[in-house]
Amino acid sequence: MCGIVGYTGKREAYPIIIKGLRRLEYRGYDSAGVALVNEDGLKVYKKKGKVADLEDTLVGVNLHSHTGIGHTRWATHGEPSDRNAHPHTSQNGEIAMIHNGIIENYAQLKNELLKKGYTFKSDTDTEVLLNFIENIKTNNNSTLEEAVRIALRRIVGAYCILLVDKHDPETIIAARKGSPLVIGIGKGEHFLASDASPIIEYTKEVVYVNDYEMAIIRPDELILKNLGNEKQTPFITKLDMELAAIEKGGYDHFMLKEIFEQPTTIQDCLRGRLDAEAGTIIMSGIEKYIGQIMDAPRIIIVACGTSWHAGLVAEYIIEETCRIPVEVEYASEFRYRNPVVNKGDVIIAISQSGETADTLVAIEKAKEQGAIIVGIVNAVGSSIARVSHTGAYTHAGPEIGVASTKAFTAQLAVLTMVALKVGYAKGTLEKDRYLQLCKDLAEIPAKAAEVLKLDNQIKTLAEKYKDAPDFLYLGRGYNFPVALEGALKLKEISYIHAEGYPAAEMKHGPIALVTEVLPVVFVATKDNYHAKVVSNMQEIKARKGKVISIITEGDTVSPTLSDDVIILPPTDEILAPMLSAIPLQLLAYHIGVAKGYDVDKPRNLAKSVTVE
Repeated sequence: MCGIVGYTGKREAYPIIIKGLRRLEYRGYDSAGVALVNEDGLKVYKKKGKVADLEDTLVGVNLHSHTGIGHTRWATHGEPSDRNAHPHTSQNGEIAMIHNGIIENYAQLKNELLKKGYTFKSDTDTEVLLNFIENIKTNNNSTLEEAVRIALRRIVGAYCILLVDKHDPETIIAARKGSPLVIGIGKGEHFLASDASPIIEYTKEVVYVNDYEMAIIRPDELILKNLGNEKQTPFITKLDMELAAIEKGGYDHFMLKEIFEQPTTIQDCLRGRLDAEAGTIIMSGIEKYIGQIMDAPRIIIVACGTSWHAGLVAEYIIEETCRIPVEVEYASEFRYRNPVVNKGDVIIAISQSGETADTLVAIEKAKEQGAIIVGIVNAVGSSIARVSHTGAYTHAGPEIGVASTKAFTAQLAVLTMVALKVGYAKGTLEKDRYLQLCKDLAEIPAKAAEVLKLDNQIKTLAEKYKDAPDFLYLGRGYNFPVALEGALKLKEISYIHAEGYPAAEMKHGPIALVTEVLPVVFVATKDNYHAKVVSNMQEIKARKGKVISIITEGDTVSPTLSDDVIILPPTDEILAPMLSAIPLQLLAYHIGVAKGYDVDKPRNLAKSVTVE
């Protein structure tokens, strides 16, 4: 859950690395550092805080170097501090290393090194791994490459590591397992990063490094090897990403930009797949396995965080349209509880980054048990995309804001198309209903644009409720997962305690929280549950709670029971979550801004959770 950047070539390394770290800061921002190596030796600079804090300390410092590595940290082992910041240096001061991941057997390795006389300047598992590598290099009189290879055979855990050696100022050694690494290929230069965002300014030709692979990178050379020292052929991929996609484009925050991109990102997701006039959905990855999906005894959706909420919506849609039993699992629990997975089961793995560690391990285990893996990811070339048998990309583009917004609605769009396609092919979704849903789905981007016109109204609403200590979010049916997602967004961005519940469960406990100062957000768009939700509103009003309702145009009942209403254009209840999620994203955003918080980088959070 850290950002990693490296460069070797003809240019000055520091400006490239520091710009890359700024672009990767959403991955971690507790501390930052760089290591620069040249003919005069190795220099390491690091600082607690954001990348800007590091930059401030380096004003006027001679940073000349053509090779270097940089890191922005989200703390796992050891509190955020200067001494725990990366890069770390080996005990002899000759090697510097940065690391993304967790070394699970670091304590055992540390005890071994302590007995050999090693001392440690930090609390990190990274410094343990680095000194373990140095010890092997010294005792075996080996090259750094050989020492890394030997060390990694002992390592338990996840890692992406980059190392530089003061005696070899043009070389970077890199390796990965469970944490992403992409290498950009230029003319007489190479770029390394956790994802493509620091690279696209310089080249669109990249190599995605696989698990258990090492890379030896020099300005004019890229060598890939496995841990058995066998050379691998690099597979060069063209990046389908533009520089403008990772810049704010005039918005105050990436989060706001990404919320407002949703009409476009949903349209991009549908483009080339959905033809509403012809009544066709073309998804080659799904078509390849559609027989197995239709015949699956059950579907298990595995995901984390916001993607898990998308999976909950998909459970309702798939069961209704395909009549296949669906279970939605937290990947972090699924991977450890020894679940029953049978041959023929379909596992749908949902992940924005495609690198979520728990989800990746969960599907690898299910794959071993004979399940068919369908990946729904945003990042092309990501680990989950490569492990899956098939799947579909969401085409939402880079999402820089830590709190997921456009990725959520894009996931819903893809999952809806999968459900409609399978249900129609299976015969469980009648033709007239299928054709109408196709037409309604095609209208969602335009309706999302209509919802965004409510931004100023929601900003005013945020000012009204920003000082509330707690929120309660309620919904039923398709809107229950949206209530969960709304509560999560508020917690992430504003640090206000919020709970999401099925509206019918409110009376089984949460109603005890209701007071005249508690805002209760009802996701109450028109559906088969609407009359029941209206009854729940009455129960809140009877106890003097503040009711904020997200309703459908034409609803004349809910406003009479609400202190504030947000009115959305009508659509089918299956598709409503793609619209009802948007005002909840805006509410969380504006409350966070009103409270003075950094909504793009909320405290303690990182974008891509590549560690357990």
